[in-house]
Formats: sequence, C-alpha cells, structure tokens
Amino acid sequence: MIWLYNIVLVLLAPIWAPWMWLRSKQRKEQPNWKERGGTYDLQPHPEGKRVWIHAVSVGEVVASLPILRELRNELPGWEILLSVTTSSGHQTAREQAEGLYDHLVYFPIDIPRFMMAAMLRVKPAAVAIMETELWMNFIYWGETIGAATMLINGRISDRSYQRSMKVRPFYAALLKHLDVALMQSELDEERIKALGQAETEVLGSSKMDQAAEGLDANVARWRSDLGVKEDDFVVVIGSTRGEKDEGIVLDWLKRSGVDAKVIHAPRHLERAPELAKRASEKFGDVGLRSKGDKSRFLVLDTYGELSEVYSVADVVIIGGGFDDMGGQNLIQPLAHGKPVIHGPHMQNFRQAVEMSQAAGASVEVSTAEEFAEALISLKSDSAKRQKMGAAGAALVQAQLGASKRYAKAIASAAQKALSARQSRV
Repeated sequence: MIWLYNIVLVLLAPIWAPWMWLRSKQRKEQPNWKERGGTYDLQPHPEGKRVWIHAVSVGEVVASLPILRELRNELPGWEILLSVTTSSGHQTAREQAEGLYDHLVYFPIDIPRFMMAAMLRVKPAAVAIMETELWMNFIYWGETIGAATMLINGRISDRSYQRSMKVRPFYAALLKHLDVALMQSELDEERIKALGQAETEVLGSSKMDQAAEGLDANVARWRSDLGVKEDDFVVVIGSTRGEKDEGIVLDWLKRSGVDAKVIHAPRHLERAPELAKRASEKFGDVGLRSKGDKSRFLVLDTYGELSEVYSVADVVIIGGGFDDMGGQNLIQPLAHGKPVIHGPHMQNFRQAVEMSQAAGASVEVSTAEEFAEALISLKSDSAKRQKMGAAGAALVQAQLGASKRYAKAIASAAQKALSARQSRV
C-alpha cells in the first residue's frame, strides 16, 4: 500500500504542490522550505536520546504544552524535537513553548525522500503525533529506523471518521505501522479501532491540563490593558472560524441588543482586518489589540493571549460551531469559570460539550432568538453566571492529569525502543 500511496502522491503533485505554495503565501510568515524538504541542521543524538513530537498548527501546539512539560520531567537528559506544519504553529511554539523543546522544525512534506532524510537526521527513539495527523511515510520511516510510533491525545471527528471509513483499506495499511493509539475518549478509541488500529488506550485530553495553566492570569492588569471599565458587561468571543461563522455571531450579537464590551478573537489572525471592518459596520468604533486600542469592540489580533483574556469575561461565546466547522475549544473558558454559549456544530469537541452541558456549564443555541435569550438571561442574572461558571471550573478540575499519562507513555516507549536499538548494534 505504501508504494501505491507514493505513486499517487507523485502523480498528484501538480495539484497539491501549487495549492500548498499558494496557501503558504497567505500567511504573514513563510515556512522554512528547506526543512519542509527534510533537510535539518542537526545530527543524531550521540546516545540516541531524542524524541520527536509532531504538532500541526496552533491548536495542537497549545495542547502539547503540558505534555512537553511533563515529558521534560520523565526524560531528563533527553532531547525533544518539536515539529509543526504551519507558520502560525511555529510562532506559537516559539512564543509559548520556549524551554520545552531542544529543536523546533517544520514538518517534512510526506514524500519518501524528504521523510527518510529527516528521519535519518533526527533518528528519534520515539515519534509521537498529536491528535489526528497521520502521514504514511512519517510513520513508516519512524518504524523503519526502530522508533516507537504513537498517536497521542488522539481524536477523530465525525467528519474525519466518515471520510476515513470510505478509504478504510488505506488507513488499515497505515495503522499497521503505528504501535499504539492513545486516545482522548472511548468514542475516539472505537473509531480508530474500526479503521484498523490494534493497540489502543484512552488517556483523556491534554487540553484539560492546558486550560488549567492560564488560571493565574492577572485579571486587574488585563482589565486595564483591554480598557474594561468597572461596570462593563464583558463578552469574549473566542475563535470564530471563517467569514460565515463570524458573520453569524456578529449579526446575532447585534440583533440581541445587549450592551457589552466585546473582545473578539478570530481563529486565524489573517481574518482580523476583515473582521474589524465587518464589526465596525455593525458596532461603530472597533479597535485592534495589536495597536493598543481600548475600543468598545476590540479585535484580539495577537498570538497567545486568548487563554488569559478569558479571565475578564462575564460570558464567553465560542466560535466554529455556528457555521458547520466542527467547533472550537471551549475548555479554556470553562476552566476560568465562565459560562459558555456555542453553536450546534461542535462535533470536534463532542465529549467536552456533552460533559459541559450535562454539568450545566454551557448553552447551545441554533437561532438568533435562542442566542439573544441566552445572552440576555446571563447578563441579567449574575447568580446564574456564577453557578454555570462554577460547574465548568469543577468539571475541568476533575479531568486533570492526562498530560502526565501521555508523557509517561512516551517516555516508556522511547526507553524501550532505544534499548532494543542498542541491543541490535
């Protein structure tokens, strides 16, 4: 199957190569194409003590932070190489993961020559892939050099599962090269087993641990920096995705008639100028956080601040689920003890949504009328906000510890693989 995969990959290169290049041109920061070609300026560790963690973009990098922190404790004296696919992921790693890795690189394009060159340079004892990024050549060459191959914090969305099952033979062949899939939930475990994975285990979500890390935010400083007044009702809109999703939120917020200080963070920062323009048409004065503005409607166009900005919110609106985009992470505002409103299309965070709704910590809305009713109710009832917020915070606290379990699993697999490699020499 791997040979068929690579033949198809080469034949389709005239399609995917220009598409990849054009997408990169839309980013403020360009990727390192030398590294994407598998050329890394490093040599194998003299003792073989190196692990390779792959996180695709911003979300996966952020979710990896508590795992990387725990891995430092589990593997003293080992090197950690962290790879990313996007420039935004690279920037997030530089700004938020400093000290948690020894090498930060761009992930090679999944072509045999590129991947083989990279793997022989890095020569890790274990490769651990965050969440869903399964690449045939990466896993195959990891196995070929004797590294433990693992999926960590694994999840499979409804949409991904439906698509993957249509090409199940491909995934069955790919997963033969994966030693173990460590999944977030029982449903994720069932799905990857159905795709052909033999060895699995459920360890929970590292995002619970990551969400708890921003709880020491200095609320008074953030209120001052963002221009929040003492009597403001603050609505933080987190991670709307794309034009339609953000348009629905802006429209419904305007139609609700709620007077609020709004802080709106788009999922992709390149959307910030267009978001500011659209918001100004509905709400008048709109400012940008990057310029130090303190407008009544503020676009948060900066990296790495949203997790702490949630601390100033009275209510949080989570994007990605108003349009059918699968939803975005609602765990961070829950950890801060904030009531959450979200749309109906939250399938990528199904488990967290079901748990939060069962606890009474979040509200799902499908229409402008439901949105207005939920927001007006929460604004007028501080006791309700406190009750929902407390339920969310308690939910997150009860789920902590997954990152340590993932780190222990990676460390154990890496040590066993290294021992086996050395015994063959």
